[in-house]
Amino acid sequence: MTGPTIPIADSAEDLTPSWLTAALSASRVLDGARVVDAECQPIGTGQMCDCVRLDLHYDRATDAPKTIVAKLPAADETSRATAKALRSYENEVRFYQQLAPELPIRTPQAYYADIEVESASFVLLLEDLAPAQQGDQLLGCSPGQAQIALQELVKLHASRWGDPTLADIEWLHGDKAANQQFLASLLPGLWEGFRDRYATDLSVAVTQAGSVLFSDIEAYLLADPGPSTVVHGDYRLDNLLFDPTPGGVPVAVVDWQLCTDGPGMNDVAYFIGAGLGVDQRRSAEADLVHGYHTALASAGVTDYAWDQCWQEYRRGTWSGLIMAVAASMLVERTTRGDQMFLTMADRHSRHALDLDAAEVI
Repeated sequence: MTGPTIPIADSAEDLTPSWLTAALSASRVLDGARVVDAECQPIGTGQMCDCVRLDLHYDRATDAPKTIVAKLPAADETSRATAKALRSYENEVRFYQQLAPELPIRTPQAYYADIEVESASFVLLLEDLAPAQQGDQLLGCSPGQAQIALQELVKLHASRWGDPTLADIEWLHGDKAANQQFLASLLPGLWEGFRDRYATDLSVAVTQAGSVLFSDIEAYLLADPGPSTVVHGDYRLDNLLFDPTPGGVPVAVVDWQLCTDGPGMNDVAYFIGAGLGVDQRRSAEADLVHGYHTALASAGVTDYAWDQCWQEYRRGTWSGLIMAVAASMLVERTTRGDQMFLTMADRHSRHALDLDAAEVI
């Protein structure tokens, strides 16, 4: 997937026909054809990276892809600096290079992946999954769609559940102790800034839940989270592609910048808390979590008791509030971003309060 003699094209302007020909040839995607034109169109709503769809034209008939998606560093300097500090770009590139080929979860095929870690310059050329459609974090989803998403999540979690070799993948976890201490010192200040910025828009639930969590954030971060596996870290509707066509892939997962090793129930609680309206979530979540737990056992994870699963699910409700607060303060501010983070903060706060998650901090 990488070509050491090919410079990294980290902006849409750099994705020239000659560069694309070299990159796709290095990945053995082309059969001798050359790209002669590439029409570029921005896509997606992400704030950490920029994405474009490329409509490719070749010099001859070929089975090479007619369209691909290029993922590039954010043009916004704040988002790019945050991604560099969190190693987000490195995580995603390494995920596609090292983990994606052996994981059963559906993700786009990576045709080309390269990164210069120190400068946070990178490029990903990915399979275009159209006509699959991106979920909408603001609209939410039905319990049926949530079930589909959670069944796909089982494929990720079960495949490396409790795998001790994950400790050998440095980029996947970094220095965990140092990261925990850094977050413990950073998050209270971000919470204060979040409250100030959105003071007139915060619900009582957010204020109440945030006061509980961020006053005891070190205890939460340093507690033993239970069995570890590969987790997505941002498993929500905006990062899922649903295919509405008969016979299509039901769901595919994108945006692996926060991929790490950790408790799988964080992904589960985060998705359910963010993706369903409060009333829907209250009525459906027990069945959804039971379905996930049953599927996990069917996939070979047989030593994970239901009581432990539910307690770690309750604890995982806090992960969404942390994400809403931290991400809103660390990436480029946009109108949709404000709306999304406020919606997520409210849903996750109500989720944590409903399940008395303060008890498991």
